[in-house]
Parts: sequence; structure tokens; C-alpha cells
Amino acid sequence: MAGLRSLATAVPPHEMRTIDVIREATAIFSGRHSDFERLMPVFGNSGIERRYSVMPYEWFREKQGWPERTAAFIAGASSLFAEVAGLALREAGLQASDIDAIVTVSSTGIATPSIEARLLDELGFRPDVQRVPVFGLGCAGGVSGLSLAARLARATPGSNVLLVVIELCTLAFRPDEMSKSNVIATALFGDGAAAAVLSTSGPHMGEVEHAGEHTWPGTTDVMGWRMDREGFGAIFSRSIPELATRDLRPAADQFLARRGLSLEDTASFCFHPGGAKVILALEEAFGTGADRLASERAVLRDYGNMSAPTVLFVLARELERPTPGRRFVSALGPGFSASFITMLH
Repeated sequence: MAGLRSLATAVPPHEMRTIDVIREATAIFSGRHSDFERLMPVFGNSGIERRYSVMPYEWFREKQGWPERTAAFIAGASSLFAEVAGLALREAGLQASDIDAIVTVSSTGIATPSIEARLLDELGFRPDVQRVPVFGLGCAGGVSGLSLAARLARATPGSNVLLVVIELCTLAFRPDEMSKSNVIATALFGDGAAAAVLSTSGPHMGEVEHAGEHTWPGTTDVMGWRMDREGFGAIFSRSIPELATRDLRPAADQFLARRGLSLEDTASFCFHPGGAKVILALEEAFGTGADRLASERAVLRDYGNMSAPTVLFVLARELERPTPGRRFVSALGPGFSASFITMLH
């Protein structure tokens, strides 16, 4: 099995407290969109106290199109990649030159060459390092990326695989659009990054045991991005909490059963906290009780929904107080799909 040698997290410098986000959103939307007052409670009910952004408030007050958003993404993602990759490497006791493959996961911007390619020389990675940039997994990207990195590490025993997950969700803010999906995105999204080193050798914090995915037919309109001349536009179906309550547990049971396991073989959980309603749905579906998803609530409160890295922030908190036994890790994302991992400690 592939071991998790390190797991690091990072956020950009601009803190955005919810009380200030409400003020900024009111200044932008109020008087321009008649539905804004009706949708305002979304901010207060989000369970979020603060989140972080690669850009300051002043940037969001100006009109931004694809060129400006792309430039901000490349600069912000490059800075976060360098920071969080450096933290993960130091925690693993490795140099950049020790890395044999890099998996870079992001769905909130487009960069070709990809972010890791732009930083290879600067950060000291070898010219022959394998690069695997992954786009389109959305909120499920943290778990799916961890699965992919573990598979690569197992495929070449003794190799070191670096996983970097970066999402700059705030860059998708749309002052021109007064849809419920856009207001929810404004209330929930923050920016962040996580990085991990996986290998079949060396000391580790836990082992990736099994991994899998489940995609529900006919659900491509549940979650994702709509793209137009201004940039990305958020797509959120109101049915997401209902789907999590009704459909996630059976899919998880099938994933475990195919590996000869059940939830009774699981000592702890680690979920992507997409929002306050999603956490409640997870508690209902898995019968966890509020106390067992305390890390999910804390990460949502302190960082907001950062899309793919969020579940790795939760996992990092959980690993600070390791629970012996098997851990079940899951996230929902566009597709509409679920990614699953079991880990051993």
C-alpha cells in the first residue's frame, strides 16, 4: 500500500470575514438585483466565519473577464503551489529532486503550461519528473487526487509522488449575475491548497487502502461550471443535500462491500464539508452524530468551502489526533459523483 508521508495545507493572504463579505456583496448587488434581499440569509446560515482569497476586496469591485481572472489564477495558484509543496516536502524530509511524479488537481482556472510545469526549474524538480495535471473533478478532486497519487506510488514501488490540490474559487465571483447559485457561491467559496507526499517506502502517517468512485446517471446538471465570456459561473442544484442524504450511503455501502468491508469496519470518518446543510445530510445518512463531524464543521467555519482541498484540510486536522483503525474518506463532486478512500493508521 502507498503511505502518506506528509500532508500540508495553505491559504492565500487575504482574510475575508463573513460580516465583511456581506457588506461587500450588499454594496455590489443591492439596488441592482431585486432578489438580493431575499437571498441574504444564505450568508448567515452558511456556518462560515471567515475564508481566504488570492485577491483583495478592491479587485472584486472592478469588472473582471477571462483574461483578468486567468492572470489572477496563474499568479495565485503558482504562489500557493510553491508554498504548500515546500511545506509537504519539508514535512516528509525530502527535496524537490526526490519527487518522481507530481499530480496537480484544480478546477477553478485554466493554465497551459500547467502550474507545476511553470515551477519545475524554480523549485528544483527534476526534468524527468512525471507530470499529471487533472482538471474537472471539482469538490471531489481532493479524494480522487489522493487516490490517483496512491496508485502511481504503488505502480512504482519506492517512488515519491507529490499531490498538490489548489482551488481559487473566489475568482469565479460574478457581480453581473443574480442567480441563487451565484449567491450561494459568494456565501460559501474560499481559496486554499493542500499537498501530500505518498510512497511505498519511508515513515508514514497512514496508508491508502482502497479507493473508488461512483457517478449517478443523468446528474450532470447537479454541480459544475457554466462558462461564458465573463468566466466561470457556478451551477448548484438545490437537490445536493437531498442526494447526499438519500444516495451517498448506498453508494458507500456498495464500495465497501466490493472490498469485503462495511461501515462497521470503519473507526472514523472524513468528509468534504460542502456546506452546513451538506454536513447535516452526511450526519443523517451515516448516523454519525454531530460530535464525529466536528472537524468538518471547524474547517467550514474557518476556511469556507475551498472545493477540492477542503477534505484534505479536514484530514489534516484528524491526523493531529489519530484514531487507530480504518478511516472512511469521501467527497462529492461534479458528475454528479462521489469519491471514496479507506485509510489505515
